Amino acid sequence: MTLNQKIRNLRPTDIVFIVAAIICLAPFISSPIALILGFTLASFGLVPTQFNLAALTKKLLSYSIIGLGFGINLNEAIEASRQGLGLIISSIFFTLFLGWVATHFLKLDKKTGHLIAAGTAICGGSAIAAVSPAINARDDQTSLALATVFVLNAVALFLFPAIGHLLEMSQHAFGTWAAIAIHDTSSVVGAAGSYGDEALKTATTLKLARALWIIPVAFGSALLFKGDSKKISIPYFIVFYCLAILIAHFVPQFHSTYILIFDASKRLLVVCLFLIGSGITVSKLRNAGHKPLLLGVVLWLAIGAASLTYIELFL
Repeated sequence: MTLNQKIRNLRPTDIVFIVAAIICLAPFISSPIALILGFTLASFGLVPTQFNLAALTKKLLSYSIIGLGFGINLNEAIEASRQGLGLIISSIFFTLFLGWVATHFLKLDKKTGHLIAAGTAICGGSAIAAVSPAINARDDQTSLALATVFVLNAVALFLFPAIGHLLEMSQHAFGTWAAIAIHDTSSVVGAAGSYGDEALKTATTLKLARALWIIPVAFGSALLFKGDSKKISIPYFIVFYCLAILIAHFVPQFHSTYILIFDASKRLLVVCLFLIGSGITVSKLRNAGHKPLLLGVVLWLAIGAASLTYIELFL
């Protein structure tokens, strides 16, 4: 079926969904509201089935992150990465080790536990998608890990900014915490964006530096589980994000255009969170089960509390 045929076959409920997505471009719609709106429409069966929304979300998220690169100062990005490198590395290895111990203690399936730990340690669904084929994980193992991460991402989008304001965290401190302790890049950028532009820039830079660890962790996972290292997917959008930062730095005469791209990318990200919300259903939450969710919560609380303590003491 062609795109024109799909458009002609749109139902009134599908049009409601599309209008809601367009409304999310408006400045008065925040990331948490967009997520709730998507989840609400999904709960009432108002999500179109003729479009591959998962693939669309992945593409739009990549484009929005690349666009954010045009608003990042190169010198600030280098300094933020340098300061946060130790925290990134230590948090990744701490989470993976704790995940291995907790998986054994909970008597959870080893591959499911490892996928949840990898998603928590690096970047949520993207890490799970990269590691899953490398360890030859079954569809049900991957789905359980993704459902667990989706639930915690949704909570983080509301919880983290509230805690940040309660503790009166600075923009830089909150951006660092969000980048370390929230799973998916979408929720990291959504939470940080609602906190402020400086928090957004810090969080995006550190989060993508953290996301680069997908590759070595996926290779290590393939060796650990005797899987296939040739099936590892590389997040190329990170390369284009870095390229956008370089373009903005070395071709400064188009600064006003870069600001427009940066602002448009922030709004596009809100639409991405709406689409992510539309993929979260009650059945997915039920299928997550209590053990995978318990593991996810334990890892999340551990890395969240540990990184927050470090940031409050040393940043």
